[in-house]
Amino acid sequence: MTETELPSPPFLPVPGLANFRDIGGYPVSGSGLSSGPGSGKTTVVRRGLVFRSSEPSKVTADGISKLQALGIEKVYDLRSAVEIERGLQEGHGWQVKEWEGASRVFVPVFLDQDYSPEALALRYKNYSAESFEGFVAAYSDILAAAAAPSNTYQPFKTILEHLASPSSSSSSSSPSPAPCLIHCTAGKDRTGVICALILSVCGVADDVVAHEYSLTDLGLKSRHAELISHLMANPALRERPEGAMRMILSRKEAMLGTLAKIRETYGSVEKCIVDLGLLSPEGVKQLQRNLVVETDEEAIPWQSHAELLV
Repeated sequence: MTETELPSPPFLPVPGLANFRDIGGYPVSGSGLSSGPGSGKTTVVRRGLVFRSSEPSKVTADGISKLQALGIEKVYDLRSAVEIERGLQEGHGWQVKEWEGASRVFVPVFLDQDYSPEALALRYKNYSAESFEGFVAAYSDILAAAAAPSNTYQPFKTILEHLASPSSSSSSSSPSPAPCLIHCTAGKDRTGVICALILSVCGVADDVVAHEYSLTDLGLKSRHAELISHLMANPALRERPEGAMRMILSRKEAMLGTLAKIRETYGSVEKCIVDLGLLSPEGVKQLQRNLVVETDEEAIPWQSHAELLV
């Protein structure tokens, strides 16, 4: 599936930037902010505010123009310095990319660790296995590392606080947070966890959150050969193309298992965010006010998009 064939929304074609999509437009059902029956309105996560992608080192001049047209002012880079440097040394070209109008915010989830997919393969023996438990373990560690007091960058807190900025306008149609882009290397694991938290705390159902995560399977297809070749250079995956392929896929079960683990541990995603000190209870409410909106537009037809993943 080419970039121009991806379902839009949520995908938006940005030359040189794979897996770029808007996480808005999904139906809200559990925040207490949804529309009443017969209102003629649909309650969704606000569009045009939170975008996600793979790392942007190869974005073209035309792609940058498209990002600027979307009004993206913050680019949250979740990669570690070690990971970026290693990618450069090995010739992958995953260098830092910046452009006028947007500020890159370096917010590594892991301060001095390489947490690229091949590093995960070494850390979690079943990460490339057929089951999804390795992903749940990895994603639990991502959440813990992002919220650890020792991580002075506080990546998830930084992103959530941006999205929970108090509105500076009396008009509810003018949100205070500037549009932002969140990425790691592939835009799948670390990016997937923070985007799942954002959608879940807005009241998007788990099955829909897991579907949004699984769309990375479509968004990364243009880079599958590159990523698999890179992974198979790792001793843990040499001559194991099937294991490498599983590592770059985004199976719904992995995110469903992660959300279930969060609820088992904290009781709810909202309580997880509060207990980890990522937002205060009022901050959670402000984020919901900023991101959850009523609209005359239909929600993203995610069920039909799910058929593309079969």
